[in-house]
Amino acid sequence: MVKKNLKRSYRITKYVIYKETLVDFKEKFWSFLGAFIGIGIIAFIQSLSLPKIENIFLIGSFGASSVLIYGAIQSPLAQPRNFIGGHVLSAFVGVTVLKVCPDIIWISAPLAVSLAIIVMQFTKTLHPPGGATALIPILGSEKITSLGYYYVFSPVLTGVLILLFIALIFNNMTKNRTYPTNNTFTRRFKTKKRLAKILVKLGVKETTEAGTLKN
Repeated sequence: MVKKNLKRSYRITKYVIYKETLVDFKEKFWSFLGAFIGIGIIAFIQSLSLPKIENIFLIGSFGASSVLIYGAIQSPLAQPRNFIGGHVLSAFVGVTVLKVCPDIIWISAPLAVSLAIIVMQFTKTLHPPGGATALIPILGSEKITSLGYYYVFSPVLTGVLILLFIALIFNNMTKNRTYPTNNTFTRRFKTKKRLAKILVKLGVKETTEAGTLKN
């Protein structure tokens, strides 16, 4: 049983790596554009609301997440549940650890990361950049640490929602890109969208509820 599961995991990993490393310049263009706009929006909000030295809205773990949600969209770790849950839960863990042992960094830093991993595993929201999100409150500037649990909502949740919104747009721009990959609604939406284009080309304007086509 264990051997069978290992073989299955290997096949899935091999397939994901193969899909994500194919040289398709159109797909790479949408990956670039999505990441550029997603991070760009957060950086723009940062530049409007805060001085350059108080960079608390554009956190480093968003860069790592962008690699997954724009460049490796087939990965289970890049799906919205993992992306949102991983960041938010890890942020909560990081702030909690900071409040419990704020002055013992050799305990608080590893504790925040290790607890974040366990929480993500239990909730099936494993997202590697979440480890950095948990660590930022421990190692961050005084501006970051002073946010307390507000850090969970902004910059973390706010930034995550911005990146996800952009990902939902640019990761579904072509027929070969579907995000979330495990979302039935997304697949149906894209199928209907392609069908509508075909019908337009054929000169079919509408479909009745009974299934008859009108020209």
